[in-house]
Amino acid sequence: MMLRRAMVKLLGALTVLAGIGASQDASAADVIKIGTLAPKSSPWGQVFSVWEKAVKEKSGGRLELQFFYNGQQGDEGAMVGKMKAGQLDGAAVTAVGLGKVYKPILALQMPGLFSSWAKLDAAREAMRPEFEKGAADAGFRILGWGDVGRAHLMSKGFAIRSPGDFAGKKPYVWRDDAAMPVFFQVVGGVTPVPLNIPEVLPNLNTGAINVLVAPALAAEQLQWASKLDHIVADTSGFAIGALVVNSKKIDALPGDLKAILQDTGKVAANALTQRIRKEDDAAFGRLKGKMTVVELTADEKAKWQGLFKQVRGRLTQGTFAPGLVAKLEGLGG
Repeated sequence: MMLRRAMVKLLGALTVLAGIGASQDASAADVIKIGTLAPKSSPWGQVFSVWEKAVKEKSGGRLELQFFYNGQQGDEGAMVGKMKAGQLDGAAVTAVGLGKVYKPILALQMPGLFSSWAKLDAAREAMRPEFEKGAADAGFRILGWGDVGRAHLMSKGFAIRSPGDFAGKKPYVWRDDAAMPVFFQVVGGVTPVPLNIPEVLPNLNTGAINVLVAPALAAEQLQWASKLDHIVADTSGFAIGALVVNSKKIDALPGDLKAILQDTGKVAANALTQRIRKEDDAAFGRLKGKMTVVELTADEKAKWQGLFKQVRGRLTQGTFAPGLVAKLEGLGG
């Protein structure tokens, strides 16, 4: 019932923009092809379906969105590459994909940087002009920002209570992520397994990986959670995302269609932000009922915070500009 009310509310917001009754006398529609790793049945897919309908209605059928779900267009690095090549018009990406668009954006996901969504919101808003300009200079337009959820450490068959517990384990890192490999360099004594998103579930099945960091909702939707049995209650970071479109594609649209895409995209992104945070909290509640919850002691929390500080320092040595890291630490504090 709550899900139905949320979807009705979103549909209402987008319908206001849709201006039902627009002219139907157009010829062939302009089609915006958008890739995503999310399943169509997921909360992301449900919002995208509503967005699709709103765009078609408002444009009188002159503009359509075509989504490719479940990584049909490849992992996020591949999707950004296809956007650059003109083979794909847009993508709903996480910070890893955004890092392929404009690398400094990935710094928002440095471990231990923020203690709450409010802190992230304030920092992201402060950095938004700089980040959106960087994306624009690279040939991309950010239609709207969104979130993926609070990141938690999850494992199979054992608990990870302190950095030293990684020894001998097989942690997964996203192959395109520039930050997590540095995290494990600082941890030391462990070799992470680099994989793309579609490869994670098969490798969980075979035991080739047995530790990962992910938001609860994403772990549920991608079926990873069912292969894991321990979850750390504390949040290690906040996973973000955005709706990104090739600038050339947007600029080639007639002015009214360009406005429709941008206006409805902003509404969809805002709706996703609120909905995903609530759904991620609910998913964490479900996982706590199915998995062993690891509650860290004050001493263990201090060890993690010390490690996170070291990682952010190491990331200034070639990954992110020292000034950017210092600025975000200031905003996060």
